[in-house]
Amino acid sequence: MDSPQLNKVFINKEEQHEEVTMNGLQLNGVSRSFGNHTVLHSMDLGVQPGEIVGFIGGNGAGKTTTMRLILGLLAADTGEITWDGRPITSADRRKIGYMPEERGLYPQMPIREQIIHFALLEGNSTKAARGIADDLIASLGLQGREKTLVQDLSLGNQQRVQLAVALVGNPNLLVLDEPFSGLDPTAVATMGSLLQEQAAQGVGVLFSSHQLDLVEKLCDRVCILDKGHVVASGSISELKRENQSRWNFCFSRSAESFAAEAELVEGVSVQLNQENRREVLVSLDHGDGDIPPNVLAAAWRLGSLRGIEPVQRSLEELLNEKYISAGRGKARETAENLETAGV
Repeated sequence: MDSPQLNKVFINKEEQHEEVTMNGLQLNGVSRSFGNHTVLHSMDLGVQPGEIVGFIGGNGAGKTTTMRLILGLLAADTGEITWDGRPITSADRRKIGYMPEERGLYPQMPIREQIIHFALLEGNSTKAARGIADDLIASLGLQGREKTLVQDLSLGNQQRVQLAVALVGNPNLLVLDEPFSGLDPTAVATMGSLLQEQAAQGVGVLFSSHQLDLVEKLCDRVCILDKGHVVASGSISELKRENQSRWNFCFSRSAESFAAEAELVEGVSVQLNQENRREVLVSLDHGDGDIPPNVLAAAWRLGSLRGIEPVQRSLEELLNEKYISAGRGKARETAENLETAGV
């Protein structure tokens, strides 16, 4: 494993993606209820070796419950969880590295001693555990802090120690609950680079995050949950292509007359670029689809159309406009009520 570089640039995962055999972790039709409340509804999810998958959704969507099902801390009511095409076993789960949102470190234990402790819990000899700790300390950039208490570290370095603990068992899969929460930009860049290094070595990575810009930069694919339902799954570029609803019309002269005419088309919003009045942004008010014929006709009538460029929405816009349900107050209230159940 290479040492992390603070100035390391995120790799473009979309360009690196290649088709591989569907193996690794798979959830097929998995449901889970707490009492009369169904938290997950027939969920499908996969993480292949070497792939980074972003797991996103509002509070109470079911992300933490899904992670606990993967780890075997909860049992599914229906459906199956497989590893490499067969039912997942306890031995498979021992090769999953987990980082909970509530950090599971001993605050008054030194870094090296802490990593050794968790390596011993994995069944390693004392000598092997010490070697694992030294290797992880070096690879995660924690040299010189071996005797520092965890409580005396910055939040970013505490996250590195937590990742080291998740890596002591040489996992095939990392499951990380909000690994970037509370980190400053430098620590975020470092953590992102570390996850990419793990993926480059063939480790699958599943992480949840509310920082959607990071999800866009890091992930091969995303899975979007809303109230326990998978509402979208795929690469970010695929999701954006499937949800095209905005176009920039470029003209060789002022487009004010086109903007005025297009604005009369039902179901269309029009915005004239005030800095360059030869450009007009046309958006569909509801749903996705093709440019309305009446809008195209208005553009041809102006007679100076130079081009039409699709304008993709950001992942955050897709979530807010399409994938996350209305009634966020009610969803938030539900999340608070279920917090003690670990949803």
